Amino acid sequence: MYRSGFWGDLAKYRTLLLMLLPGVLFFVVFAYIPMAGVVMAFKQYTYEGGIFGSPWTGWSNFRFFFDSGSAWQVTRNTALYNVAFIVVNNLLQIVMAILLFEVAVKWFRKIFQTMLFLPYFISWVVVGAIAYNLLSYDYGTINVVLKALGIEPIDVYNTAAYWPALLVIVSAWKAVGYGSIMYLAAITGIDTEMYEAAEIDGANVFQRIVKITVPNLMPTVIILVLLAIGNIFRGDFGMFYNMVGNNGLLFASTDVIDTFVFRSLTGSNDIGMSSAAGFYQSVLGFVTILLANYAVRKYDKERALF
Repeated sequence: MYRSGFWGDLAKYRTLLLMLLPGVLFFVVFAYIPMAGVVMAFKQYTYEGGIFGSPWTGWSNFRFFFDSGSAWQVTRNTALYNVAFIVVNNLLQIVMAILLFEVAVKWFRKIFQTMLFLPYFISWVVVGAIAYNLLSYDYGTINVVLKALGIEPIDVYNTAAYWPALLVIVSAWKAVGYGSIMYLAAITGIDTEMYEAAEIDGANVFQRIVKITVPNLMPTVIILVLLAIGNIFRGDFGMFYNMVGNNGLLFASTDVIDTFVFRSLTGSNDIGMSSAAGFYQSVLGFVTILLANYAVRKYDKERALF
């Protein structure tokens, strides 16, 4: 018998707490302790003074960031790209999960699922190289074929207008397989008796999907979308940097907060302004997740994260 109270619960659930410990340590070391570095956004960083010994500058780093003329552009690009990624990727993931669930031939389902999931494991460095070899103006496969057909080649890497659609397509190609697995797991958890009863009542496949599968998927959809909204102001640095690089001609439509911070840090070595931009990004993400959760809570209290 265990004693009641905190120490009793600690002894009773010691095995579960030990299993939880690595995850807790991970977030403490890599998420909470680094938060102390936020003070660099309000300091003129010097190597002699370090993080805590450098002189305070107040809001000057933020003024420099907003006066640079890039603040609105990178904020807009980051938000719009992530909205497009959330909408397109989740729709495709749900569709693919439903298709996988409805396929009766098991061997075909396994092959299709493996092919769909494979791009998730490909590094963005490799994806960027593949994209360049396909889209390069002089040597890209697509342009070589167009030239052979007597069609004018497409100058993708010097034309910013192509990139919003291109990045959304590449993101979907890479993420749909992984996301569809989570939705497929949610679908397999739906009570099969509901499908059997609907089939007895004469419902066809489309009606079963609309009336049973989709409504039962909504709690999972809401949770995943809320988690994604929390990162709506965080661009996928690996994707944007490896697909675009430092091509200034494309910054108008591809530059996001993460790539801007990286260039500020590596180009000008301005740690204070880079920290200010990162802090600004974190505050936007925090406010966004609070607003999104509040909206869901007003709609359905039980489906909110908190």
